[in-house]
Amino acid sequence: MHVKIAVVQTRTFVGEDEEKNVSRALKYIDQAVEKTAQVICFPETYPGPWRAPISFSPIEALCDKAKEEKVYVIAGTIEKVETGQKGCYNVAVLIGPEGKVLGKYRRTTPAGPWGYKSGNHWDFDYVEADELPVFETQFGKIGILICSEVYVPELSRILALKGAEILFLPTGLTNKQQWATWRTLIHARAIENLMYTATCRNILGVEPYTHGLAMISSPEEVLLESRRVGVFVEDLDMDRIRLLRRTRDIDIPKDKRAWKTKVGLLRYWRRPEMYKKALSSW
Repeated sequence: MHVKIAVVQTRTFVGEDEEKNVSRALKYIDQAVEKTAQVICFPETYPGPWRAPISFSPIEALCDKAKEEKVYVIAGTIEKVETGQKGCYNVAVLIGPEGKVLGKYRRTTPAGPWGYKSGNHWDFDYVEADELPVFETQFGKIGILICSEVYVPELSRILALKGAEILFLPTGLTNKQQWATWRTLIHARAIENLMYTATCRNILGVEPYTHGLAMISSPEEVLLESRRVGVFVEDLDMDRIRLLRRTRDIDIPKDKRAWKTKVGLLRYWRRPEMYKKALSSW
């Protein structure tokens, strides 16, 4: 089984113009569909809103477009906490090809409050959530994390152990000092969890828009990488991921090993009884 995924690295409006992102997102979906993408991922809090109080929602328009084009869409927004607690969740919404919201990932890490309040771009009282869902699609299971959660390997590992074969990491803005480590971690999360990883960023400012990081990695290699605005599509071989996960390297002669990474990591290279002992002292 194969699936074509698109990561959309956007020219993003913030502030008074941020609602313009919605119509632009619909055009990006059209571009991705022209490239035969079946799952389309936008950056963190794109198309928005970015700021409280929440003045619009992009979800209905995105659901209509997803239904029209029969694709999955991962879009970013913020939503009010409904428990009586003040503040907002940072949310990645998964929309299915029937035009319905299939689920949401609400950012979990770090604990709030954090740096979204009173910024030049974001401005909302961030509240952390506590769940790490995995979503079933017709192509397999996917997980979603947000932005710098890539620096927390436990999150990706939990999603992999729950069955996620593709991990989407929609990202906010660029920190040039962290670009090299970010790139390394996107690939590392793919290697250590035998999953595909995919990320893209908002880009602010003017041409030539060369400071983003759109990237798709397999456990064996970086498949795609660009710093520019655009819609980037890659074909993923889901059977390959499943093969890497179920294979035990010692069962195959060395001269027959046709992979570029360590296989069987989620089954044969784990000792959970040892981890429980180590973690009990924290």
